[in-house]
Amino acid sequence: MFTLTQLFVYPVKSLGGVAVNEAEVTGRGLRHDRRWLLVDANNRFLTQRQHPELALLAVAAAHNGWLLSHRQRPELLPLYIPFEATPERTAFVTIWDDLVWAWRGEAVADAWLSAALGRDIRLVYMSDMVRRAVEPALNPGGQLTSFADEYPFLLLGEAALADLNQRLATPVPLNRFRPNLVFSGGPAYDDDAWAEFQIGDVPFRAVRGCGRCVLTTIDQATAVKTPHGEPLRTLATYRSVDGSALFGQNVTGPGHGRLRVGDALTVLRYLAVSH
Repeated sequence: MFTLTQLFVYPVKSLGGVAVNEAEVTGRGLRHDRRWLLVDANNRFLTQRQHPELALLAVAAAHNGWLLSHRQRPELLPLYIPFEATPERTAFVTIWDDLVWAWRGEAVADAWLSAALGRDIRLVYMSDMVRRAVEPALNPGGQLTSFADEYPFLLLGEAALADLNQRLATPVPLNRFRPNLVFSGGPAYDDDAWAEFQIGDVPFRAVRGCGRCVLTTIDQATAVKTPHGEPLRTLATYRSVDGSALFGQNVTGPGHGRLRVGDALTVLRYLAVSH
């Protein structure tokens, strides 16, 4: 038996996650997930890959929005950002190979983030009018995504994390992997063979394993990289496929529904095995 045990949204891409007890499934992921993005003066997206100090910005739920705070600079009063921006200021921003139309956040947010990070930062929002599609080759349903790297959902099993931590000299927490959907039950990596599954009454499709990057080596409390590149180095010794260390599943969904922690997860179809 599989059970949904944790749900996370990441309101601002590459900043901290917020654990929730229930979440609405939308056409581009969990509601509020990665709808805000930090960009530089050239309107190019920023992540912890190049800027690990982003981990020092914590995100907490607030009334009709979010509060951002700096873990090491208490003199900076928390910044409030709403769930959604307004279209008074707009910009075209670059995320990976996509050029995306976005709404600018308030000037006060740009100023706070620039002071917190010591560089020219702008905050932008993806409205519902924007269509950023999942990679076409693996997207027959025309699914959309937010400012996530590629897919609207990331699924991770507790057994997989436990298995990895048994192989490490120093265990790592779940937040290194930034999942949206966390489940218990079954052997480690059972989800490698899933094709379709549902959580409660909401159907999903497992597209492919998630190739992990250097972000997994960054301590999310301190923004310091783990010595010797762990856990990425260990993952590469037993989870490497075509040069990528896979951990968790990239997932698409139906575009509607509601999930709650404690919902049953049911595998509907496994991948066909060729002999």
